[in-house]
Amino acid sequence: METLKAFLNTLTPLRPETWQRVEPLFSEIRLPKGQYFLEEGRRATQIGFLTEGIIRAFYRNQAGMEYNKHFFVPNSFAGGYASLITGKPNQIWQQAMTNCRLLVADFAAFSALYDSAPDLERAARMLAERFFVQKEEREIELVLLDAQTRYALFQQHYPGLEQRIPQYHIASYLGVTPTQLSRIRRKIAQR
Repeated sequence: METLKAFLNTLTPLRPETWQRVEPLFSEIRLPKGQYFLEEGRRATQIGFLTEGIIRAFYRNQAGMEYNKHFFVPNSFAGGYASLITGKPNQIWQQAMTNCRLLVADFAAFSALYDSAPDLERAARMLAERFFVQKEEREIELVLLDAQTRYALFQQHYPGLEQRIPQYHIASYLGVTPTQLSRIRRKIAQR
């Protein structure tokens, strides 16, 4: 719980009385490798703070092709944000790539505290703003940057991750084939 508290305090300092109301909402779960935290087509109801492991967020088209959208690493929130806010079925999958530990809370109970805990509401707003900025930066990367530059940014955003997950997941995230990723890596190694 201390990691979650520290993370929230980096967004905005929480009053002790706010934390006393937030802490009981969260409980730890273990998510084994391969298990889903969130599935497409279901309405999201929980938020999860990842304390250990890696989760990938991805889309799956009608032909069964998967496109990685995001990787959640320790000290980040996972969950179907759009589904949580709109109440509509979730459009993405979130799957454990390694054994994971999360602190999980019911989103409705968490957000019900906003009216009486403006510091928590501010932290949630700041987190939403971070998500918005990350989403916009990612869209710009995919449209305006070449694959080698996207790969360099991936390495900056997720240091050490490429040693822990299969290369084809990285290729999917970058919007290239595994063969193209191999060429990019070989080209960089030759420098």
